[in-house]
Amino acid sequence: MAEWDVVVVGAGPGGYPAAIRAAQLGLKTACIEREKAGGVCLNWGCIPSKALLKTAELAQKIEHAKDFGLEVTGFQVDYPAVIGRSRKVAERFEKGVHGLFKKYGVTLIRGEARFLGAGQVAVGEEQHTAKHLILATGARAKLFPGLIVDGERVVTYREAIVSTLRPKSATVLGSGAIGMEFAWFWHALGAEVTVVEALPEILPREDAEASAAVRKEMAKNGMKFLLGRKATGAVKDGDGTLTTLDDGTELRADVALVALGIAPNTAGLAELGIQLDRGFVAIDDDCRTSVPGIYAIGDMTTKGGLAHTAMAQAHSCVERIAGKHALPVDYSSIPSCTYCQPQIASVGQTEAQLTAAGRKYKVGRFPFLANGKAQGAGSAAGFVKVLIDEKYGEILGAHIVGHEATELIGEFTLARVAEATAETLLHTVHAHPTFSEACFEAVAAAMGTGVHL
Repeated sequence: MAEWDVVVVGAGPGGYPAAIRAAQLGLKTACIEREKAGGVCLNWGCIPSKALLKTAELAQKIEHAKDFGLEVTGFQVDYPAVIGRSRKVAERFEKGVHGLFKKYGVTLIRGEARFLGAGQVAVGEEQHTAKHLILATGARAKLFPGLIVDGERVVTYREAIVSTLRPKSATVLGSGAIGMEFAWFWHALGAEVTVVEALPEILPREDAEASAAVRKEMAKNGMKFLLGRKATGAVKDGDGTLTTLDDGTELRADVALVALGIAPNTAGLAELGIQLDRGFVAIDDDCRTSVPGIYAIGDMTTKGGLAHTAMAQAHSCVERIAGKHALPVDYSSIPSCTYCQPQIASVGQTEAQLTAAGRKYKVGRFPFLANGKAQGAGSAAGFVKVLIDEKYGEILGAHIVGHEATELIGEFTLARVAEATAETLLHTVHAHPTFSEACFEAVAAAMGTGVHL
């Protein structure tokens, strides 16, 4: 029986940073992984999907090359090569995780973990004990009755991201980040795409105005949306798929993507006495579960859902285990990012949330149409919207739609964490011309000092 200070189960974006940081702090550490180092995010999610989306972005730029005074002829898409490039990017980073484990002395144990009790886990015939057990087993695509995933035509993100089948048409069930990113990727490469969403608007966790702006821009470019409709069935049908909706509508397409949320990988944990909430592990501010000595981070927890949340939890959790001073994760200031085009990113609260809370606030907006860098880049869709506390100038929320919104949101995230006020941002000189000027201008609009609208 091997003994460890820390055993991490799962080597995804929460697990591998937890293992590395524990080893850096001098703790004897092992990490158990049944598939690939880096987990879903690195191998089948965040990283390869961004490689695919960059290809889609370039394809759209080429299609509009005349707008930039360029003539492009003979443009074709080599879809297997597009997928192949994304796989190479993922493989490179998986090797990187292995290198980091070796560098810092993390022992990687390959196989399926079986939980035996507090501080005890088995892999095959080997048993391991740990003073601290960190669960980071992630989640998988959530499935529903009637949606028959065959892995070829009716697929989840896991199959879609490695498939070399280029669809001419696609039905996307669900308009969260995964659904919208695949929808835009396929659409940008020439597919006819229909997005089905049960709620009244796409990207339902985002500010309603921002979500509507993304939908309208995509619809203008030819994507179709069926809102307030539920899928009752999706099956492979010959060389394509048949999706039925609750109103009797039938949709036929080459592929159907099921992107209706995630289900946590928490099988067997309740038997150990670990408290679950709707299947997710309940944790406190130190990522502790209801069982002493067992911690949980990432998508399997009630506070997960994003890779960068898992990373933040990993650092905070391990620092606390090692007896270091570490602030708890500030869940109110975690940015949300979706990388379709136009991109959408946010941090803090929405207008609906502030109104429900009775909070008095000011709204500032600035369109990229009035931003010089955006106009020059041919990427003038979207806007920056900021919500500012009426009395103290606190940045209550920020919502960005447009080119590189996912990069720009960092300014407002830092402002919230640093407790910077609107006045602080107005005294921060932004380089000209840059997209980031739109952030400054939105704050200026809220405070009544803007001069460019």
